[in-house]
Amino acid sequence: MSNIPETGRTPRVTVRLVAIQIIVFSLLLTLGGRLWYLQIRNGDEYTEKAANNHVQQVVHPAVRGSILDARGVPLADNETRLVVSASRTALMKEPDDGEAVLTRLADVLHLKAKDVKDKVRLCDAETPQPCWNGSPYQPIPITDEASAKQALQIREREEDFPGISAEPTAVRRYAAPAGSNAAQVLGYLSPVTDEQIKKAEHTKSPLLRSDQVGSNGLENEYDSKLRGKAGVTRYEVDNLGRVIGQRESQRARPGDNVVTSLDSRVQAVAEKELDQAMKDARKQYDRNTGTKYKADSGSVVVMEAKTGRVVAMASNPAYDPNAWVGGISGKDYKKLTGKDSNYPLLNRAIQGQAAPGSIFKVIPTTAAVNAGYSFDGPYTCSSSFNIGGQVFKNFESESHGGISLGRALEVSCDTVFYRLAYEQWKKDGGNKPKKNPGDWFYKTAHQFGLAKKTGIDLPNEVSGRVPDRQWKKDFWKANKDAWCKTGKKNGSYTERLSYENCLEGMKMRAGDSVNYSIGQGDTLVTPMQMATIYGAISNGGTLYDPTVGKAIVSPDGKHIQEIEPKSHGKLPMKGQTRDQIDQALAGVATRGTAAWRFQGWPQDKIPMHAKTGTAEVYGKQTTSWFATYTKDYSVVMTISQGGTGSGASGPAVRKIYNALYGVDGKGGIDKKKALLPAPQANLPKISSDGSIEAQPVGKPLALLGDTKRRGGARR
Repeated sequence: MSNIPETGRTPRVTVRLVAIQIIVFSLLLTLGGRLWYLQIRNGDEYTEKAANNHVQQVVHPAVRGSILDARGVPLADNETRLVVSASRTALMKEPDDGEAVLTRLADVLHLKAKDVKDKVRLCDAETPQPCWNGSPYQPIPITDEASAKQALQIREREEDFPGISAEPTAVRRYAAPAGSNAAQVLGYLSPVTDEQIKKAEHTKSPLLRSDQVGSNGLENEYDSKLRGKAGVTRYEVDNLGRVIGQRESQRARPGDNVVTSLDSRVQAVAEKELDQAMKDARKQYDRNTGTKYKADSGSVVVMEAKTGRVVAMASNPAYDPNAWVGGISGKDYKKLTGKDSNYPLLNRAIQGQAAPGSIFKVIPTTAAVNAGYSFDGPYTCSSSFNIGGQVFKNFESESHGGISLGRALEVSCDTVFYRLAYEQWKKDGGNKPKKNPGDWFYKTAHQFGLAKKTGIDLPNEVSGRVPDRQWKKDFWKANKDAWCKTGKKNGSYTERLSYENCLEGMKMRAGDSVNYSIGQGDTLVTPMQMATIYGAISNGGTLYDPTVGKAIVSPDGKHIQEIEPKSHGKLPMKGQTRDQIDQALAGVATRGTAAWRFQGWPQDKIPMHAKTGTAEVYGKQTTSWFATYTKDYSVVMTISQGGTGSGASGPAVRKIYNALYGVDGKGGIDKKKALLPAPQANLPKISSDGSIEAQPVGKPLALLGDTKRRGGARR
């Protein structure tokens, strides 16, 4: 028998009861504190939020501003279309997640059911296009090409199409005036993403989930101006969703218009001539391989020399920016981004990098003079130049004897620049460089603005490359392990090159400097950089930031913000040197390597200056370059794997100038046929109601005059 009384409690039981009492008391205290916090301290805040649960808002999209050319002709504007959209939220409430609804919708719209379903799925890292990259709560456009009959079917059968709307909506239109495309310059629109909304939260232009934002080109660069501000109307609703009153309303503000310096007529001519030049190049044979040139891509820039304003900018291959309107199809997306697409979304004028070849020679010419060499020389233009058993040949092994630097530019004599670069390399210490080497040829390239962006008002510009000593060291550090792993002393060419780079890749070797002096080797430039440089030589030495935007005009036309030209520096040359180079480049067009392309040009009335370039690329065919300027414009064209500068790009550049100045094949000038008889000076006329009075577009003028090919292809 136990000695403990039946009514007694052990100490352990007592402890447990006390613990339970404490826990219960703590829970009650916590609950009471939480109720006090919610009802007393933050009561007003939660009352307001609860009230807002009965407020619904309707967003009224702002009309996006237009993008206009210099004469007021719309390049991108808006048109009203019947847009069919799907509410993903409503579809998810259906038993089958809306699959049957989308199938019926596809049948009405005469589309494939799979294509319609793909458009409403949400994008993520594993979901290919087409998919929806915007907010899942925003109506997702299925098509902007619905007919009135299709829209009526959807509206009359609402029970069959829950969550589907068909409404007239302002839709972006890329008008292609005069047949111009300008896709890479204009860009396109895409749905706003959560990341973009978050990024814009604390800016002057916050984003709504219903917004479309600019992607690439001017649409992106001036998005905050073009987008305007959406209107919002807030309604009070009861528990059944019925409207019982209006709380507030904010009217939408249309976006501003962007006036550009582009001329749609010149743009059309530039695009046409670039495309034709590439087609013509593909008919020619590469003498080194016996195969036809591929001419797989190219670009051309037409710029005002005195302001840096871009008159035309073409990139090939191109695409139709209207493909993005209303949501891009999977087929079109693959065409634009697939591995076989050749990437038409790239703007090769500012994103295409290539060795410049002989159009680069204005830089080593300036460097040589700045380093103390005489412009007049004479310098030996031999057929070849030997360094340590390695022979560097002149183009077609030509020899011109003792000549000046000016004449070296005219005939594009490589060996003159080889010798100058080699001599300067030795003065800097050769393989054992001095503590502070002069590096004139490299420093001068930086002073010309290479290896950095020009500052153009377009996104995603690249900077190119000047392979100076610092770049050599950085490049070697990044690649030495791979070189040392794959290099072989007696292997293939690439294996031997890797072996050599493994041991001495950090050094500035003689061959590096010699190749660099004629725009070869590791040097990379963009067409825009070279157009800026040649424009600066034309205008007396000012390096302008290239600009496409010319003015921002408010919707009512009362406020005009002009975009003034800006300079980012001066060419590193004295006036005398500029005049000497200017005279030499005129000689290129009259008696040098470009003379056969400018036969019959009215040189006495419109002095033409030019430089041809043919850049060799390992594993590919040569890159064609043609750089030119007059007192008004600089025009630079390049064609990848297109052959020689004068052979491939020369005829097209000549035709662009024919159209600009109204020059016929015999050298006559008809100012009435000139596309731009004088550089742009004023904005298009703006009416009292804010509309812009566009000049008639008409059809592109016939290209007058055609130069006949005479002689062999030259640099």
